[in-house]
Amino acid sequence: MKQIVALLMMALLFACAEEVEKQKTPEKEEILVEIKNGMYTEWYPGKKQIKYTGGQDETQRRNGVWTFYGEDGKELSVTMYDHGLREGFTVVKYPNGALHYRGEYSKDKTVGIWTTYNEKGEFQSEQDFGYPEQDSVK
Repeated sequence: MKQIVALLMMALLFACAEEVEKQKTPEKEEILVEIKNGMYTEWYPGKKQIKYTGGQDETQRRNGVWTFYGEDGKELSVTMYDHGLREGFTVVKYPNGALHYRGEYSKDKTVGIWTTYNEKGEFQSEQDFGYPEQDSVK
């Protein structure tokens, strides 16, 4: 009988030691960025929802349309890029989906009319940044 109790105690001791060892083993680091065929994708932790997605040029600069999503999957912004510089229109939304602001970039500088809205999507303000003077051809 003493032998059976001793065996049970040893089995219990080994089982507990094994469980402690499992807890000490570090988890694999989650890879949240993927780059495939010139497309960049970044995920939120848990890899169930995309955070950013967009094209890249050959030197891995942002190029083309880039989209940012909230953790709930809602599209929060879209911005155009040209080889790392913001170029073209951008639209940014509130987490509730209402338009926050929209405007245009030229060589990473704000240009044209930028319009801002409140959280209900109602017009709030407008600012005209003008356009850079075009180089004249001589």
